[in-house]
Amino acid sequence: MDKIIIRDLVLNAVIGTLPKERMSAQKLILNIELFCDTRKAGKSDSLFDAVDYSAVESAVISAVENSSFQLLEALCSTVADRCLGFPGVNKVSVLIDKPGAPKLARSIALYIEREKDASEME
Repeated sequence: MDKIIIRDLVLNAVIGTLPKERMSAQKLILNIELFCDTRKAGKSDSLFDAVDYSAVESAVISAVENSSFQLLEALCSTVADRCLGFPGVNKVSVLIDKPGAPKLARSIALYIEREKDASEME
């Protein structure tokens, strides 16, 4: 299956369970893979036959920057669900890095994969 990859999308969001984490937005780095079939768009060269990755990016930005989840799991699931709502996206992987979370490591990250049910696939 083909993939559209959104790399290193740097956003800010209120995320975390500790009181100090809830006081202000923290930097998050998202990497998203949209699994889709690009053959029709490759032949037609038309946006109408393609996944509009600009619209996906805008939806992800809105979902993240307007959120205030406690857990990365909840935020990651929300981003995945938002991506799966776009026509042509049959599966998604989402990796969210939270660089401010660990004491000694570069970041703490969560990776998930989600896909549409067979009845929803295009």
